[in-house]
Amino acid sequence: MQTDSPAVAQAIVIHAETLCERESNLWDVIDRLSIPVDDLTDNRNQNKVTFGTEPLVRAFLYQQAKGMSQNELAHRLHTRPSLIKACGFDIRKREHAPQQGTINHTWRQFSEATQNIIEAAAKGIAQVAVENDVIAESLVATDPSKDDDTDQTEQEAHRQKTTKTIKLARQHAFPEFKSGRAVNKTYEDEEILEMFTRACAHRGSAKSEGDYGWLTDDDQTAHGSTILRVIKQFATPSDEDAQLTIDDLLKNDNMPEVDAIRDELMGSFDGAVDNIISSIRGAGPFSDRKKTAAIDITPEEVFMSPWKNKTEEITRPDFPRMVSGYKKDNDYKRGYKYATITLAGDLAPIILGVEPVKENSKWEDDDAPSYSKADIVARLLAKAERFVDLDEVYLDRGFHSKGVYASIENRDIIYTAPVPKYEDDLDTIKDIKEHPDADAAVKHNVPVGYDGELHHTAEYLYVPSTSDDADGKYAVFTTNRDEVGTDEIAPISDSYSRRWDIENQYKSIEEFLPKTSSTDYRVRFTNFVLAALLYNLWRLTDYLIKVAREQPIRSPPVVGVKTFVRAIGDFLREID
Repeated sequence: MQTDSPAVAQAIVIHAETLCERESNLWDVIDRLSIPVDDLTDNRNQNKVTFGTEPLVRAFLYQQAKGMSQNELAHRLHTRPSLIKACGFDIRKREHAPQQGTINHTWRQFSEATQNIIEAAAKGIAQVAVENDVIAESLVATDPSKDDDTDQTEQEAHRQKTTKTIKLARQHAFPEFKSGRAVNKTYEDEEILEMFTRACAHRGSAKSEGDYGWLTDDDQTAHGSTILRVIKQFATPSDEDAQLTIDDLLKNDNMPEVDAIRDELMGSFDGAVDNIISSIRGAGPFSDRKKTAAIDITPEEVFMSPWKNKTEEITRPDFPRMVSGYKKDNDYKRGYKYATITLAGDLAPIILGVEPVKENSKWEDDDAPSYSKADIVARLLAKAERFVDLDEVYLDRGFHSKGVYASIENRDIIYTAPVPKYEDDLDTIKDIKEHPDADAAVKHNVPVGYDGELHHTAEYLYVPSTSDDADGKYAVFTTNRDEVGTDEIAPISDSYSRRWDIENQYKSIEEFLPKTSSTDYRVRFTNFVLAALLYNLWRLTDYLIKVAREQPIRSPPVVGVKTFVRAIGDFLREID
């Protein structure tokens, strides 16, 4: 005889509380949770079901502890292998996770008492998870005491929640970066990351941080060479011990080496972002009905010249091969370049992917290795869609190419991008200017060819521009929307211009990107990836705080980026 009773829910919560004391992720708690299946009633025919009672109960507990809908649960199960494993579904089977219809049917086949047990247990799990910093406390309503000094009490409650939210972000992000050093190392990887972050907070370097530790006799700070060595090891593939040398980079096949560095780092970055996002209850920062992202490239300037003898066009053999040329403010410069994909529009501006960029520059041979923009965009979109189903992507004009547009079209995503040159369209602009009423125009069904075939058609939008370098004072956008009407031109261009300003994102990162003279690409790329992670932690923390305070997501940040980075790397070690 089954014993559907509140005591069952209480037993589940008590076990969850024990697990929360040592686990840092909700799905790890769900994975290890003891489920008293014999005390639950599942009225399905157990001889015919594809998915057993226990994994579905785990899934329901996760869903309701996170405040998700059944549809959101189904989507997450099909996109997060870690969650599938945590719930106990058989990943070897073709249908390794249930669809939304199966989830709904199963819930209705549970007895009312069993549903009550799951709901009560999920509520209790959420509470003990909050108390142990497994999920974000900042999303739990503040309930300050009703003292006479209410304003001061609320202010202190907000301060405490802000501090706990910063700690939550840190504890879910830093453990994903592993150097692979010996167990008896003097400083843990997380301690090295704290030192790196303190260097970021003061716009210093690994050397300056180590020197400060020596000067102040701070035994919690490693020597600068130790910090730099660990930074390299974060980007060193597990099967490669040696530094990527100049000779390696001179080989024509050096891009696979860079691929390995990228994959090692981005595995850690992806895991950190995934952990932070999964700590957010409810739909999280991606709950907007329309999901847009922006792709852009930022350079990190290098001041050394590639030329040993420019007149004779002899290049320096030690010039970093991942440096590319670029134009900024009508001046030609050189630097390491990185591409990012970031949530845009009214969403929390989280960086969902980072890619190294290597272009063939004028000082290199014509067959020098490089990454195609289409491949970069394809990888960035794949990274982003681990976290969110994109509806539209905004591109910088540097991505204007048929290969890029074909890559996006293949994913059934709308793109909007400015066209950098449009000499062939001056007649159209002239017609607009001469028209007595129209101030914008659209050219329909412009063919986009790829691999020698028609891939799809696009719309070209002609919009008044205030930019001084826009010929004829008109800007041109291309988009793969169907049959854009003239009344849609302004809203589309306005949406593009009102995106979260990705240049501001790069400016924020530049504010704390540490200084280095190293030309080892592992150091350069790791510095940028970790800076991007700190930016994400700041934005996610700001999102959580604003949700708790019921403030608009696009309102000014509650905590400044420099203050936040300083908190991550400095004062947290004093209050732990």
